[in-house]
Amino acid sequence: MTETKPLHEEFVRALYSLNQTMKRLFDSGDVSFFTEMNATVKEMYRLQHASEDPVMQALDVECSIVYRNFDMIVAVLRTTENGEIDRAAQAAINKFLHNIDDAVVNIAAALGVV
Repeated sequence: MTETKPLHEEFVRALYSLNQTMKRLFDSGDVSFFTEMNATVKEMYRLQHASEDPVMQALDVECSIVYRNFDMIVAVLRTTENGEIDRAAQAAINKFLHNIDDAVVNIAAALGVV
């Protein structure tokens, strides 16, 4: 028996955690949630790439959207002065979050959890 099933289940838990963290971020506007999101996205990447499960591999396109868009959020946040997010940075971050949210829904649907 391989480790794919536990990795798959851990991935679903990480996906759920990312979704819940994004909800708290949207509800509060508290950018400190990006730190939690970063840890979760890294965990998702690790789990996906450690798995040989064909289902996990089939998620690569949608997962890549999550990873790339989160990297772009980090890049935008690094360009802000004194942590102040101006209107342009906020618009960019909102677009990246929207892309992540869409991908999370698509991944959840592909895994049969929604």
